[in-house]
Amino acid sequence: MSKEQFQIDNTDGPKLTRAWVLHPDIKSDHTRREAGYALAEAVSLAHALPNLEVMGETVVPLPKPHAGKLFGKGKIQELHDTFEVAEIELVLIDGPVTPVQQRNLEKDWGVKVLDRTGLILEIFSDRAATREGVLQVEMAALSYQRTRLVRAWTHLERQRGGLGFVGGPGETQIEADRRAIDDQLVRLKRQLEKVVKTRALHRAARAKIPYPIVALVGYTNAGKSTLFNKLTGADVMAKDMLFATLDPTMRRLVLPDGPEVIMSDTVGFISDLPTELVAAFRATLEEVLAADIICHVRDISHPQTEEQSADVIEIMKVLGVEQDRPTFEVWNKVDVLDADEADAVQARADRDDMIFATSAVTGAGVDPLLAAIAEALQGALMSEDLVLPFSDGRKRAWLFQEDVVQSEAQTEDGFEIEVRWSGKQKAQFAAL
Repeated sequence: MSKEQFQIDNTDGPKLTRAWVLHPDIKSDHTRREAGYALAEAVSLAHALPNLEVMGETVVPLPKPHAGKLFGKGKIQELHDTFEVAEIELVLIDGPVTPVQQRNLEKDWGVKVLDRTGLILEIFSDRAATREGVLQVEMAALSYQRTRLVRAWTHLERQRGGLGFVGGPGETQIEADRRAIDDQLVRLKRQLEKVVKTRALHRAARAKIPYPIVALVGYTNAGKSTLFNKLTGADVMAKDMLFATLDPTMRRLVLPDGPEVIMSDTVGFISDLPTELVAAFRATLEEVLAADIICHVRDISHPQTEEQSADVIEIMKVLGVEQDRPTFEVWNKVDVLDADEADAVQARADRDDMIFATSAVTGAGVDPLLAAIAEALQGALMSEDLVLPFSDGRKRAWLFQEDVVQSEAQTEDGFEIEVRWSGKQKAQFAAL
């Protein structure tokens, strides 16, 4: 294979980093995913960064990982020759790589190496838009980077400290780097505490609004943002790209023959979620934790939709999202199935009241989903009789403001009021 086969025309745009994606298929790992799909997802992750040009991709079968260099000597030399011909600058390894393995591979190959965690952190640092999202991702990136301070060598430019694992020169001593990162972490934590206090005030203000919250969750690229746009008329970024949406978006939606709700679009999940990002995910999922109804959006056309669904459920458990509220499964993207497959999916969905086959692009199946959400919210309302003394004028005014009063009668002791409200409103009333 000659260098000419790897030449790219990039005269009109910024310089791209030439990258190669490797997926180690470790036979001793009984929890490993199917190699072809895992590699395809890793390549999609790489394409999510605008400054990378993926020049090739390879599945590397491994009986077990080698402690010092991950791969065997022969495979390392074979890959070295491939990277040299293709003039590769960055190798993305779809899996965990220890600092020692990273250092040795970079030395043998003469390129920079980034593992799965580093790549996802890089994507998040490129996409985070809200102040809290930026701070959370920067803290996660620094915590990850701190563990990878290893003695470097003179023939490679290294980036240590701050974001931007992919490029940029700069080399300092390990001890100075570690102190600088620790100082940055302390500073970021202080900034984050201030932002969290502000968000808490906003959340408290939203709690006074009587609208229930409906949250969309799911695997990245399952079509959540497209569905969100279809339902609410919003213009949230929706692309065939992993992590197209990072920061949560909320819009008001009037359900047909039902109540008004707040619809929340959240960041997509992914398998092998880096532990450094759990805190960042938790911050963006505050609305899910408080949601009245959860819609789990699945790409039903994906060959590994069941595995993706299991990943989402497991991550939600880790993040503390309790399964104690109505949860609808939204089997999205039926429009990309052939007719027979679409009919089979629809038949399976029809057998379960909590499953809906939809197409966020065409709108198919959306109306029955909205009707079910409205019915579930109405079913969550309860009637109750209250007796308020005349001195509780503030509580009485709150009930009318919430529009939960069904009838009222005045007695010698005060007001007898019949209300129909949700458990959330009842808790808010008790806290007045």
